[in-house]
Amino acid sequence: MSLPSPARRMLLVLGAFLLVSPFVTTAAELLLALWREFGPSWCATPELRAPGEDSSFVCVQVFRRPRIPLAVAVTVVLLALLAVGYPAVRWCLRPLRDLVPVIANVGPQNLGHRLKPGPGRDELAVLGRTIDEMMDRIAVGYEAQRRFAADASHELRTPLAVQRTLIEVGLARTLNDDQLALLAAQLLETNERNERLIEGLLVLSESDRGLLTRTPLRLDRIVGAVLDAHRARAEEAGVTIVSRLAPRLVAGEQVLLERLAVNLVQNGLKYNRPGGTLEVRVGPDPALVVGNTGDDVPPDEVAALFEPFRRRSGKRIDHSGGAGLGLAIARSITRAHEGVITASSSGRDGLRVQVTFPPVADDPAAGADG
Repeated sequence: MSLPSPARRMLLVLGAFLLVSPFVTTAAELLLALWREFGPSWCATPELRAPGEDSSFVCVQVFRRPRIPLAVAVTVVLLALLAVGYPAVRWCLRPLRDLVPVIANVGPQNLGHRLKPGPGRDELAVLGRTIDEMMDRIAVGYEAQRRFAADASHELRTPLAVQRTLIEVGLARTLNDDQLALLAAQLLETNERNERLIEGLLVLSESDRGLLTRTPLRLDRIVGAVLDAHRARAEEAGVTIVSRLAPRLVAGEQVLLERLAVNLVQNGLKYNRPGGTLEVRVGPDPALVVGNTGDDVPPDEVAALFEPFRRRSGKRIDHSGGAGLGLAIARSITRAHEGVITASSSGRDGLRVQVTFPPVADDPAAGADG
């Protein structure tokens, strides 16, 4: 759509007022002359004679200060110009008002609508392009949320259907002790999967809202505690953990940073191989690196791993299942901390996840206890 420039209209109105301004005094004198000719007299005293004691206050002031009538006339003329200027200003701002109904009608059903102001460099064209770019980001975010809600509904529907089937089977016939135990175990497993999914959705939602507080935390100590908690699990899977944890401060929330480390370590263990290695490094830049020796990951499929409910279909040494939110949560937590998370794969030696955080002013080696 064509967007007329308010700046040009304002310049036109300003030019008109500048042309009129030299004639303000002349118009005031003409107005004063007309008043003296046809209007009521200031007082009954003849001109050039002092007013008497019974004269009005106005008459006395006009006699003592002869310029008062001209000042009043100039004020009246200026007020008349302001009255004319109001519709002129509204005319200048009309292009902005015309945008209001267009923007007000934008909703989920027509997020694809754009102003398309063209390549102009005036203020309204820049505003129109900025609004279009904002709408592009909103449309992308809305579509991502819609897809996420659909995926979450699908993920929840399957275990709920399984639970319903198991319960209906249990109610349909009499079960012996072994059958009851098997049914209870299956229901428990399905319920645990639901809990993991709901917990993941809550963490993802909380991290998407951003951080409420920021505290300098020792990332190396947080990662070290997470590794200590997973060493027994790694030994059972036959995976060797190799760690190099240099002091590193990160401004953020400890709970979220712990969840970031847990998700990356669990992902590295789950998609590994017996006799494989899980390498974890903490340092200045990048702040955190987690690499495993698991399945081959085609390089063109790496980016999709950070999308919600995207799982690798390769072999696992950990068959505990998952909601497909681990790396999506890791990405959301990293963004909440103003960091960047990337993954790389050569297609033959597992996956390497790298997290970068903004530096903290304090020396990492002298950081506060996390």
